[in-house]
Amino acid sequence: MKTLALFVLFLTAIAAPAHAKSLRVIGTTGYLSEWELNGNVTESWSGRVGEFSGPVTVRHIGLCSQSGPQEKVAELQLQMVRLGSLFQFRATMTMNGAKCTFSGKLSDTYNGLMDCTDAKGVPLTLSIK
Repeated sequence: MKTLALFVLFLTAIAAPAHAKSLRVIGTTGYLSEWELNGNVTESWSGRVGEFSGPVTVRHIGLCSQSGPQEKVAELQLQMVRLGSLFQFRATMTMNGAKCTFSGKLSDTYNGLMDCTDAKGVPLTLSIK
C-alpha cells in the first residue's frame, strides 16, 4: 500500500503543469545601440528547460529620428537550460518578417551579437528580470 501511494505521488508530481509567469525584457541593439528593447515575455519551465515568448517593443532612440521615435513590435522566443548559476540559451526575434538569432550564456545581462536576415553581427545587450 505504501509503495502504491508513493507511485501515485510520483505520477502526480511529474504530471503537474509547468510554472508560468511574466518576466521583463530590457536592452539595446544596433551598431550604435540606437534601438531600445522593452517588453514582457511569458516564462514556462519544465525541469531545467525554460521557454520564454512574447512581444517586445523595439524603439529607435538615435538622434536621427526626425518625426519622433520610430517603434516596431517584435516577437521574442527564447529557450534556456539552467547550468548552475548561469543559463545557456538560444533565441529568435522576429520583426516585420525578418528573423534575428542569437545564443550564449546569460547571468544578469547578455552582451553579444545577433545575426539577422539582412545584417550579421548586430550588437545586443539584453536583461531578463
